[in-house]
Amino acid sequence: MRDRDESGRPRNARPRDAYGRPLPHGTTGIPTMPDDLDMPPEEALAEAQRLLDADRPFHAHEVLEAVWKAAPEPERELWRGLAQVAVGMTHLRRGNARGADALLSRAADRLVPYQDAPLHGIDVEGIVQRARGLAKHPEDGPISLRLTAN
Repeated sequence: MRDRDESGRPRNARPRDAYGRPLPHGTTGIPTMPDDLDMPPEEALAEAQRLLDADRPFHAHEVLEAVWKAAPEPERELWRGLAQVAVGMTHLRRGNARGADALLSRAADRLVPYQDAPLHGIDVEGIVQRARGLAKHPEDGPISLRLTAN
C-alpha cells in the first residue's frame, strides 16, 4: 500500500540514499526535503549549492524544484532548468549517462533565454556551458557545478 498524506495524495516515505534511490523500508537513509519547502531564491541557491558541494544533487534538485513551483511565471523556466541540471547530475552519479545527456541537454536549452538577463546572481552562461560539457563528456573531471558567479 502506498504512503499517502492527510489529503490522500500519494507520497513516498521510503528512505533514500545520497543519490535519491529508494532504500528498503526501515533502513536509515539521507533525509529528503519537506514537500512544503518554501525558501526565497537566494536562500534556495545557497542551500542547493551546499547540497551540490556535498555531492547530493538529488537533494539540490528538490530545493530547486520547490522554488520552480513557487516562482513567478517569468522565472519558472529558469528554476525548472536548474532543477533539471541537478537531476542530470543525479543520473551521472547513478551511472545513467544516457539519461544524464537527455536531461542536461534539455536543461541547457531551457536556460539559454536567461543568459542575457541573469536573475538572483545565477551564472546562467556558466551553468549552460557546464551542463552541455557534462552531457557530451560525462567522463571529464568531477561532477561539479557553481550556481552563482560569486
